[in-house]
Amino acid sequence: MRQDYFKNGLFCGVNEKPAISGKFIKTALLGLSFLFFGAAAQAQTLAALPVSTAPITSVGTAKPLQGWSQFCEKFRSECTVNVAEPDTIELTSQVWKAIVSVNQRVNSSIKAVTDADHWGVVDTWGFPDDGRGDCEDFQLLKRKLLAEAGLPRRAMRMTVVIDELGEGHAVLMVRTNRGDFVLDNKTSSVLPWHRTGYVYIKRESQDTVGWVSLGGIVSSPTTTANR
Repeated sequence: MRQDYFKNGLFCGVNEKPAISGKFIKTALLGLSFLFFGAAAQAQTLAALPVSTAPITSVGTAKPLQGWSQFCEKFRSECTVNVAEPDTIELTSQVWKAIVSVNQRVNSSIKAVTDADHWGVVDTWGFPDDGRGDCEDFQLLKRKLLAEAGLPRRAMRMTVVIDELGEGHAVLMVRTNRGDFVLDNKTSSVLPWHRTGYVYIKRESQDTVGWVSLGGIVSSPTTTANR
């Protein structure tokens, strides 16, 4: 583990393909309705529903990231936990197509850039309104689009992991009745949590505004900074 980096940032992975910058949100919102009519023709989108697997378990509370806390102060509705919403998504073929399509479309439409290069700061969370952002920005946009399409935000949790390089990374965990799946800007495949190769550190709580531990390393990343 590259523990020395954790003091300065959680190192987000880049897209698996070169990204195209641009004003994505408006275009994505206009085109989102097509998701439910089979507009996306990618192989995974058209594949059968994934096999059911066991969900990940939490092991107590965890300290929120500072960038997340600042984001929540600005976008309170994005962090509010509505306990009246279901905490898992009923994974139908239609919903699976929407999840995979949003993951693919955001990954191919946003340019990965560090917060240091983008904003001149170590870590800041937000939406990639200018077509550029780092890992958590990708995932926040995916959740926003999926929530606007009708999926319960409570079942879609921002999650901190250690990636294959031993660096911190942010993904979106979608909790379903068939298990927990990961939306990631490093790949356009939506994978079961245990198939990513990541070490899971913590994620947003589904019961309150805060975070829970996922049992990863003791010394966890405290910020997100790079792609």
